[in-house]
Amino acid sequence: MARDLPDRYPVRMSSPGPDPQRFQIVPHQPLRRVFWIALTVAWVASLALAWRYASGLAAPDLSGTRGELAQSRQQLREQDVALKQLRQQVATLKRSDQISRSANVDLQSTLADREEEISGLRADVDFYERLVGSTGQRHGLRVHEAQFAAENGGTWHYTVTLTQNLNRGAISKGEMRFSVEGVRAGKLATVSWDDLLQKPGAAGKPFSFRYFQQVEDSVMLPPGFTPQRVKVKLHGNGEDVEQTFAWQVGKTQGE
Repeated sequence: MARDLPDRYPVRMSSPGPDPQRFQIVPHQPLRRVFWIALTVAWVASLALAWRYASGLAAPDLSGTRGELAQSRQQLREQDVALKQLRQQVATLKRSDQISRSANVDLQSTLADREEEISGLRADVDFYERLVGSTGQRHGLRVHEAQFAAENGGTWHYTVTLTQNLNRGAISKGEMRFSVEGVRAGKLATVSWDDLLQKPGAAGKPFSFRYFQQVEDSVMLPPGFTPQRVKVKLHGNGEDVEQTFAWQVGKTQGE
């Protein structure tokens, strides 16, 4: 009959063999298992400590560097925003400068036009004062000026100003014709009134005025002809007047 064994000695069944004994006593070793578990935990902890220590040696100011990196990134974002704002301001200033330059050019052009108009009005005032003023020189029927302006169709618009202040209150009536002298094909040439109107036997331009009148219409110059002088002829009130002027070109019609 088998004896009672202590609990710390478990009984393990033995395999069949030459040993006639069927049971083998194996000592229970819980302390060895605890030892190995503790050794494993200590080994893992030592690895963690070693990694942390190595990290500290490799980058002793890693946390500070990370903070500086974050700060630098924030500053970079702020600089990007400021740069975009500056670029927008530069674009706005460039546009404003272009608008100012364009407005300045328009203003200069307007001022030049106004100065030209004022100069023309002053000349007209002087002309009227000489014509109807008490101190103005008296003269009979005459041509004050002749101006020409190119038209889009290739014709020339003429404006011939006629005056008289000798007989105040009297009406001057008659006809006006003119011819144009110039160069064609390297030779001197004259274009007659009939050729200017492209109408043989064309009648003169009628006029009727007390002090002055501007006679206007259009004529056609032949191709290749360069005008130089205008010879104006007036026939009215029993007298003939002939005056020659240099070819004077004014503003193009439609400007």
